[in-house]
Amino acid sequence: MFRTLLTAAAVSALMVGSAFAQDAATAEALRDKALRDHLAWDLTEELTTTIGPRLVGSPAMEKAKDWGVAKLKALGFTNIKVEQFAKPSWTRGEESAWLMAPYAMNLNPLGLGRTVPTPAGGVEAEVALFATYAEMIAAPEGALKGKIVVITQPMVRAQDGAGYGVAGISRRAGPVEAAKRGAIALLIRSISTSDSSVPHTGVTTHGDDVVTIPAAAIGVPEAEQLQRLAAKGPLRIKLNLQSSVDPKGVAWNISGDIKGSEKPDEVIVIGGHLDSWDVGTGALDDATGVAITTAAAKLIGDLPKHPRRTIRVVMWGSEESGGSSDAYLAANKDSLSRIILAGESDSGADRIYSLKVPAGSLEHPVIKTATRILTPLNIYLDRAPAAHGGVDITGIEGAGVPVINLNQDVSRYFDYHHTADDTLNKVRPGELAQNVAAWASFLYLVADSDIDFRAMKPATAAAAAAH
Repeated sequence: MFRTLLTAAAVSALMVGSAFAQDAATAEALRDKALRDHLAWDLTEELTTTIGPRLVGSPAMEKAKDWGVAKLKALGFTNIKVEQFAKPSWTRGEESAWLMAPYAMNLNPLGLGRTVPTPAGGVEAEVALFATYAEMIAAPEGALKGKIVVITQPMVRAQDGAGYGVAGISRRAGPVEAAKRGAIALLIRSISTSDSSVPHTGVTTHGDDVVTIPAAAIGVPEAEQLQRLAAKGPLRIKLNLQSSVDPKGVAWNISGDIKGSEKPDEVIVIGGHLDSWDVGTGALDDATGVAITTAAAKLIGDLPKHPRRTIRVVMWGSEESGGSSDAYLAANKDSLSRIILAGESDSGADRIYSLKVPAGSLEHPVIKTATRILTPLNIYLDRAPAAHGGVDITGIEGAGVPVINLNQDVSRYFDYHHTADDTLNKVRPGELAQNVAAWASFLYLVADSDIDFRAMKPATAAAAAAH
């Protein structure tokens, strides 16, 4: 009897090992096929060319929603959903900014997303210029009364984009903090790693209970020129920003499934955001993210047998000005326990260089196999646990859904993001395909396994140090 049990256990282990080897072979085949596949490029080209800029509340965004639904159907996804949510829509109007003294110069501004407008005809005032956001914050309340504040803090270029959060505070909180100190308007140096005159937009603080002021970005050369001039004497600027808000606007999260063959109720949620700012065609931010995740799931869906678990692609409908995350959480709050993993592609399309996985899962056979399969793509396993999987999955992540990070090289991403230069010709097809290869192979391994990231226990400090 004991020998029989041992034999049965050995056969079971052999079967499990054989199945796992087959999964690894399938993941490798998906990786290699993805490197030759053109779907991600075709989707990016179609979305940026046929639809163009996709500002929340615009006719183009509604067209993008219909495009997303039709595309998911055409590619064989099932359980397609359109989850509508309220989202006031902001529309850019006339914009201008001129240096009036010591001489006239066009500053070519771009209003920050959701900025309040100036009075009709604009505002004109003396300038209070600060080299950093911290310097402006150090000014006491009332010290900037009647001034137009200019912040010229640069952004540091980094592979992981670490400089964005540091410099971006000028855009996100600058108008509110300048208003507290009495300023009547704000101009910031673009949150950019380029040396271009093309300005960058991006959302700023807004809301009925927020006291803020009109705010815009200017290009890097213009900001540097103002900084030099301010060292020589007083400056005067005239700024005109006209915009409007429709409080009855709506947006949509669109999703479709590659249904699991054995455990369809266990779901991996991936995707990118469908909306963009209004000045470019939103190629890197984030048509490529939609394309990468859709193409990866489609490759898996084309297999003779689907993996055990379901893969769900979501095209989130309002990332740039917020709302997608909370809406997705609200619409899916009763099924969160069945979402085993989530991830978002939203940093362009340059090569993925590292993978981060949920805490405690580093030594799991699925992760070890994934690491081996990703190595030929020049992707390494970062031993720090995954966190902040994407703006659109913040809500479900906070509610306990494990996340992954497939980290892209963003060394040049912030040259173009949120600008008129965010166009298809900035996308590198080979690196786009590398992204699809990474997502497809990793997703398949997780989807065809029983790995339970919630059950993992984080490694102790001593064990982590040993590695």
